Amino acid sequence: MNWNGIISLLIACLEFLLLINLLIFAKKNKLNRIAIIMVALLVSYQAMEFLMCSIELQNPFFPYLAFVIISFLPPLNLILVFILTRNNNFYRTRYLIFLSAVFFVIYYVFKISQFAVTRCAVLYASYHYPLGELYAFFYYLPILIAIILLAGSAKKSVDKKIKFISKVLLAGNIFISIPVIVGFALMYFGDYSLISKIESIMCKFAFVYAICLAIVALRNTNNKK
Repeated sequence: MNWNGIISLLIACLEFLLLINLLIFAKKNKLNRIAIIMVALLVSYQAMEFLMCSIELQNPFFPYLAFVIISFLPPLNLILVFILTRNNNFYRTRYLIFLSAVFFVIYYVFKISQFAVTRCAVLYASYHYPLGELYAFFYYLPILIAIILLAGSAKKSVDKKIKFISKVLLAGNIFISIPVIVGFALMYFGDYSLISKIESIMCKFAFVYAICLAIVALRNTNNKK
């Protein structure tokens, strides 16, 4: 029996339950809408990974679609942080944050044939895709900026709700960065095994971030009950 991708299916189901709860109970304000979209994207990615690994969808279009889904998560996360910290100057230029994601989505259209799932396991999938190092730089940079802004907000904010939300999001961003830190540390010593599957493992860690987003959205809802 093929168990490859079964963890992705489990996480997709759990994230889907979170999504349903947010759609029902969370107030549909600006910050919460972005949180809901991010959880929906995480559900979509995990479902896609399950289909690729369990049903063995081999067409290069499917890993390309998976990368399209996750490419918009870091810029959305950064915009969510801008809204939380009320950083209006950066928020006005929010569409520029998506330029790198849009660039890769368009560029990869012409390189779909180079996409492949090179290995599947119960916990993760490994991918081959062009411009991997450049993609990684633009993928992790918004996360790093978000961590810096959230750390400042958690320390300096006098609003208890914003301070609480900042701490929750900061913890989530740091947690999803653990595979990246470990991966680059191993790469420094010549071990590239984790880097080859970093997107998949990072999205597994992002289940905790989906919980953080759910907590934030519900805390940011006026209905205390």
